[in-house]
Amino acid sequence: MVTVKSSQKTFTEEEISGLTGICLEHLRSLARSKHLGFIARAAEAAGAQAEHWLFTNSDLMVLAVLVPRCHH
Repeated sequence: MVTVKSSQKTFTEEEISGLTGICLEHLRSLARSKHLGFIARAAEAAGAQAEHWLFTNSDLMVLAVLVPRCHH
């Protein structure tokens, strides 16, 4: 079971990974293939675009219930 504050509406990929036990590589792959979460593009100091995945409460619940923890 995953417990979060009801006031928190979005979660970073690092938070989701910590809460569900899914590694970042698998999480990003699942997000792309299953259309979960959304990409937030942040400008870095060098001018390059960095992609950061953000997830909603619904996305978190789907991942927590349907996807097993990574064991590698």
